[in-house]
Amino acid sequence: MNSRYYFDLITELVKKELKVRYKNSVLGYLWSVLSPLASAFVFFVAFKIVIRLKIENYALFLISGLFCWQWFVNSLLASSTLFLNNATLIKKVNFPRNSLVYSMVLSDALHFVLSIPVIILFIFIFKQKISIYLFLLPLFIFVQFFLISGISLIVSSINLFFRDLERLVLIFTNLLFYVTPIIYSESMVPEKYKIFIYLNPMAHFVILYRGIFLYNKFEYLNFLFVCVLSFIVFFIGYKIYNSLQWKFAEVV
Repeated sequence: MNSRYYFDLITELVKKELKVRYKNSVLGYLWSVLSPLASAFVFFVAFKIVIRLKIENYALFLISGLFCWQWFVNSLLASSTLFLNNATLIKKVNFPRNSLVYSMVLSDALHFVLSIPVIILFIFIFKQKISIYLFLLPLFIFVQFFLISGISLIVSSINLFFRDLERLVLIFTNLLFYVTPIIYSESMVPEKYKIFIYLNPMAHFVILYRGIFLYNKFEYLNFLFVCVLSFIVFFIGYKIYNSLQWKFAEVV
């Protein structure tokens, strides 16, 4: 299969994904921005007004982590039923099934990219300087795409044979949210518990994005870690998908 065919296939699947998602929707893409903004508002009231966390520019602090988290959790939850929801297509058409995963992750990545102007708007509202490291954003997004695609390949493939995985993923993402420094700073975590931050790839991505948007710095050690881990996870995900995909038509 040539690369041109593969590219065209993923492009058409992304278009299909977007059309289905926003069919009969008045606000369209704004829903993908309103959801994390609503969460940010709730956390702002709870942790800044009620609990009074001493974190400057807390609204910007929240959204700089929530938007990249939203991409991760949306793709991961959708991946658990992705092949099941496309059972008819998988049974009747011979095509690379992993393109469904890539198109779904790309669709969510597009929403994340379109949310970046909202973060920049908040930067101006809070009178912060635009970071000189903004040019690194495409690189971060590229690496995060591989991490999410790898995990999504694992979840979507295994869930066909172990349907309870869908519920486990929901529990896992809820727990992982609180182990990711989104509503608090990683510096607030006691030293003996920081291992949970170091081993959490999404914690590193949040630190990377927040470093650019809020602190005007590039956390290169975090970046090196997620680069290595993302490509390892993607490799493992592809291997698991490749070993199971020949059975997909029988079990969907």
